[in-house]
Amino acid sequence: MSSKPFKIFVVEDDEWYNKLLVHNLSLNPDYEVISFFNGNDCLTNLDQQPDVITLDFKLPDITGIEVLKKIKQENYETQVILISEQDDIEVVVELLKEGAYDYIVKSNDIKERLHNTVLNIRKNVNLKNEISQLKKEVQKKYSYSNTLIGDSDAIKAVHELINKALVTNINVSISGETGTGKELVAKAIHYNSNRKTNPFVAVNVSAIPSELVESELFGHEKGAFTGAAFKRIGKFEEANGGTLFLDEIGDMDISFQAKLLRALQEKEITRVGSNKNIKVNCRIITATHKNLALEVKNGNFRQDLYYRLIGLPIELPTLRERNNDVLILAKHFVKTFCNENKLQIKNITPDARKKLKTHSFPGNIRELKSVIELAVTLSSNDEINDYDILFNSEELLDNNAYEDLTLRQYEWKIVSSYLQKYNNDVRLVAKKLDIGTATIYRMIKEMETAR
Repeated sequence: MSSKPFKIFVVEDDEWYNKLLVHNLSLNPDYEVISFFNGNDCLTNLDQQPDVITLDFKLPDITGIEVLKKIKQENYETQVILISEQDDIEVVVELLKEGAYDYIVKSNDIKERLHNTVLNIRKNVNLKNEISQLKKEVQKKYSYSNTLIGDSDAIKAVHELINKALVTNINVSISGETGTGKELVAKAIHYNSNRKTNPFVAVNVSAIPSELVESELFGHEKGAFTGAAFKRIGKFEEANGGTLFLDEIGDMDISFQAKLLRALQEKEITRVGSNKNIKVNCRIITATHKNLALEVKNGNFRQDLYYRLIGLPIELPTLRERNNDVLILAKHFVKTFCNENKLQIKNITPDARKKLKTHSFPGNIRELKSVIELAVTLSSNDEINDYDILFNSEELLDNNAYEDLTLRQYEWKIVSSYLQKYNNDVRLVAKKLDIGTATIYRMIKEMETAR
C-alpha cells in the first residue's frame, strides 16, 4: 500500500447521513476523510486531489450529475461513488456513462458495500501507481545514457539522428550488422518520444512463418482458419498509440508486402476472416542487417514499401568503428553483471584491455557482452586478466594460457565456456561433454562457494 494518505471526500447535505458515512470510512486508519454539505464547497477543494468522492445525487445548490461532470473535467482519475435514494435505472445508467465508478442506494447498512467499493478503487489506484512507476523505470532504462553508451564520433552521430527522430512521428529505419543494438535504439526512440506512455511492441519478422505473418500482425477472427479457436488481436492493434518495431524487415515474404503497404498507407488493418476495417495509429520503426536497396534491386523487396518505410534512416556503426567505446562498454557490462549476481565489481587489467582492443568483434556489442560475462565468471579474484577473455571455445584448448591453473580450475573453465555457449542448458552441456548433470551442478556450487 502507498504511504500517502488515501483521501476521500464525502459530499452529503443530510447531517446525520454525512456523519454515518464519515464514521464508516474513518474506521480505516489509512483513509483521510473530509466532509462537505454542498457541491460547490467540494468543487472549490478539488485542488486537494482526493482519490475518491462519495456524492449525494440531490444537493441543495447543484445537482449531483453536474458535480460529477465538473469533477471529471478537473481530474478524470478521481473516482466518484454516487450515493442516493434515487433508484431510477435510466438515471443510474446516465451517471455511469458520465464516469461514476459505482452507484449505491442509501440505506442504514451501507457500511459493507461502501467498504468493498472503496477497497477496490484503492487496489486499482495502487496498481496504476505501480504501472506508472514501472513505466518511469523503463523510460529511465532506455535513456540515452543507459542504452547508447560511448563517446566516439560514430555513436554521437547516432545520438543526433535519434534527437531528430523525436521531433516528429516519422517512420525510422535502422540498419547495421547483427549485434549492434538496433532494438535498443528503437526503444530509446520510443521511450523518449511523446508515445512513451503507450505500448512498444517488437516483432521479429524472420521468426514468423510466411503463412502466419498476416495473422500475427493483423490478428484473426475465431474460425478464420483451421486452428483459429478464438479471436486474436494482432500486433498493429497491440501497438495502437505507441510504436510497432518490425525487426529483420528484410526477411518479410514478398507476397505479404502489398498488404503491409496498404495498412501503412490507409492506417487501417483487417483481421483475417473479417471484412471490418480497423483504424490503427502506431509509429513504425524497422530494422534489418540487410541492404534493403539491394534487396529492392534484386526483386526481393517492393520498391514502394521500401520508400514508405525508409523514413529517417539510422545506420549503426560496428563496434570496431567505435574506437575506445569497446572499453567503456566493457566496464559497463562488468558493473551490470556483477551487480546482477551480487559480486564485487572487478577491474579489467591492462593486458585484458589490450586484448579487447585488438579483437575485431564480428558479433559486435552482443559478442562483447557475452565475452565480458564469461570473463567475470572465469576470473578467480577481483581482476579480469587477459586469459579470462575468451573469444571462442577453441581458446579453452590452449594449454599455455592456463599453465598455472589447477586441474579443477581448468575443468571449470571448459564447463563454464560450454554453459555460456549453450545458454546454461545443463543437460545439453552434460551430453556434449559426456559427464553427469550432477557433476556440473556440483562444480557450479563449488565455484560459487569459492567466491
